[in-house]
Amino acid sequence: MTWIFRLLLNAVVIFLIAHYVPGISVNGAGTALAVAIVLGLVNLLIRPIISFLSLPIQVVTLGLFTLLINVGMLYLTAFLVDGFEIQSFISAIIASLIISMTSWVIGLILD
Repeated sequence: MTWIFRLLLNAVVIFLIAHYVPGISVNGAGTALAVAIVLGLVNLLIRPIISFLSLPIQVVTLGLFTLLINVGMLYLTAFLVDGFEIQSFISAIIASLIISMTSWVIGLILD
């Protein structure tokens, strides 16, 4: 049950990001929910593989490469979901940081 609540909170965060971060656009609340679902699945299925393969780079950069992995997952989600667009790399970095931080806080609160 908490995963549904977490999913809805992430959808709200994505919807708010689209309104406040220039360069990120979402067509509506339904699209924001679809983005939250697809991003969750991408992070569940693809991100661990990419993180494992890039482990040496992550060690050398002291974990900063993880930010680029998150941005890549966000771009992949934008490619998969119609109505979700990212216009610039800086916007993707800002959105990725906000999503990561709020997901972390949501996880702390719900767990």
